[in-house]
Amino acid sequence: MAQTGTRPARFFRFVTKKPFNHVSLSADIDLSEMYSFCRTYRRFPLPATFNQEIVGKGTLGCFGSIPCEVYRLPVTHEQKEAYYRVIRHFSDNRNIYSYNILGLLTVYLNIEWNRQKNFLCSQFVAYTMDKIGIPLEKPFCLYTPDDFRNFPGAVLVYSGELNDFYNIRRSKSVVK
Repeated sequence: MAQTGTRPARFFRFVTKKPFNHVSLSADIDLSEMYSFCRTYRRFPLPATFNQEIVGKGTLGCFGSIPCEVYRLPVTHEQKEAYYRVIRHFSDNRNIYSYNILGLLTVYLNIEWNRQKNFLCSQFVAYTMDKIGIPLEKPFCLYTPDDFRNFPGAVLVYSGELNDFYNIRRSKSVVK
């Protein structure tokens, strides 16, 4: 999870009073492939849909310092394979999905409203977890980024600046 310096991010942080307002998924600790529902073009908040996020590029490349927390959740081989199927589905069909703008309000008001083709970043993460067999404590459409900070079984592996974490992990991978 992360806190960028975009205007919407600063607004959401002001409203929610939470340290992070964005969450992504990655199948590897190096964060070489991260996925989420987020803006498509770094300069504009909309349109937004399913996207691969790359540290240092796009919106994540606009800011020299991006506070983050990285959590690891143990999964089985079968769950990891299911994860790749879900990601492939969203990637192959990204044109039918969009950002759940109305979901910002319903989540904030804790109103359950499941929109089939619209996701917030946190709804996408919870939906994917549900689809691969990780039990959720509430409907996926009610998840916020902050909910993943205390997700059962998740272990905090890093708290700090995203670019630093990515560069350190990347340099360790190159040395191997």
